Amino acid sequence: MSGFDNYKAQCSKTLEHFKVELKRLRSGRASPSILEGLQVDYYGSQVSLQQLGLVAAPEPRMLTIQVYDQGAVEAIEKAIQQSDLGLNPSRDGALIRVVIPSLNEERRKELIKKVSKMSEETRVALRNLRRDEIEGVKKKAKAKEMSEDDSRRAQEEIQKILDKYIADVDASAGAKEKELMEV
Repeated sequence: MSGFDNYKAQCSKTLEHFKVELKRLRSGRASPSILEGLQVDYYGSQVSLQQLGLVAAPEPRMLTIQVYDQGAVEAIEKAIQQSDLGLNPSRDGALIRVVIPSLNEERRKELIKKVSKMSEETRVALRNLRRDEIEGVKKKAKAKEMSEDDSRRAQEEIQKILDKYIADVDASAGAKEKELMEV
């Protein structure tokens, strides 16, 4: 019997995507990952911010972007302002400073709701993967490719794998909620 490598890989991918999305949520602390995935209109094409400058967090509430090409400074500034991050960059030559405002109580609660929604969506995606995997096992049992006992054991194994990934989702969501509640 296989170790469900494909199923585990799909679950892993789903969990990884969830963790990346969590990193992009802005807590009150500066982290270069906040700007990850931000696209900049650079001479008519969309380029990721990481390709145009070095993003660093020299202070707990500030990000700096050391821009490689002086001509891209304005485009980067504009991209940050137009993003849904609610950040206001200021420029100093080829250096862009982004002060991260502290979160008010209302915004914290909003973000915690978003974390809950994202974790529920991830759990649903993981359960769908489980359902598909179990259907495959049942088809094999029906076609007499595996015994009923093997089918039952395989389904139990699939459930155990799911439980492990859901525990990871819950742990990641809990850690992010805790981080959001820090003042």
